Amino acid sequence: MTSSTTEDGRVHVESGLMRESLVSKSLNEATESGRVRPMVPDVKFIAIGGQSIMDRGASAVLPLVDMIVELNQTYKLIIGVGGGARARHTFSIGLDLGLPIGGLARIMGGVEEQNRDMLQFLLAPHGGITFVKDHLQDLQMFLKGNLIPVCIGQPPYHFYEPPPEHGALPENGSDTGLFLMAELMGADQMIYVKDVDGLYREDPDVNPDAEFIAEATAADVTSWELADLPLERNLLECVENARLVQTIHLVNGLKPETIKMALEGQPVGTKIRSSRNRGAA
Repeated sequence: MTSSTTEDGRVHVESGLMRESLVSKSLNEATESGRVRPMVPDVKFIAIGGQSIMDRGASAVLPLVDMIVELNQTYKLIIGVGGGARARHTFSIGLDLGLPIGGLARIMGGVEEQNRDMLQFLLAPHGGITFVKDHLQDLQMFLKGNLIPVCIGQPPYHFYEPPPEHGALPENGSDTGLFLMAELMGADQMIYVKDVDGLYREDPDVNPDAEFIAEATAADVTSWELADLPLERNLLECVENARLVQTIHLVNGLKPETIKMALEGQPVGTKIRSSRNRGAA
């Protein structure tokens, strides 16, 4: 970017975006670049399912907390959590009251804060702290102090949630919200902790011989139009278009050792990656 000064002393900034429509398809494509700088490139982001893990109580949560404490001695961790059954109950009441999509998205965050606070209390003796987006600039300080930030994956748009193509529920939930945070930070790894061993072509509870998927692209998973997924469908679009976090890892939190295996690069769970090479410089 350069600048020029006119005879009357005014400075004009020369830019390819000047006097252009920001909704121009050709202009938007011209901005494609690999120059994306990660904020905290060495962090490991662990997203814990609300219904799949937190709602199971102590039998599932306490072993997971022990594993997080152990891993924090080796890795810089950020922990995110979803809302679970209480979020679904809240959505049900909101739908009954006729709330708009944005209103439903807004109330979701308050429910997830309950799970965040429970995790933070359990991790507090080991450095667990509440992490809210207003303190994003303090994140590196937290991590250098060997603290464990715990956050929620509240829908990224709040009141401004886009209308979904089908149904009346916000399409962007905690899975997508946490991914957007990880993408902003440029996290080194993004691990989703659910109650399944990974992704299957069919429900393994219905068909014990269902094909297990160890690795696939987000575009492929989308094209399969599976009847059910352990992850939000909008998350797949985000992974496909990601610049920094181009792979996510799905593991079984009921087997906490799988998180450690994933961080160590061992074959476990399911990896879903972007089919586009759009990495940072």
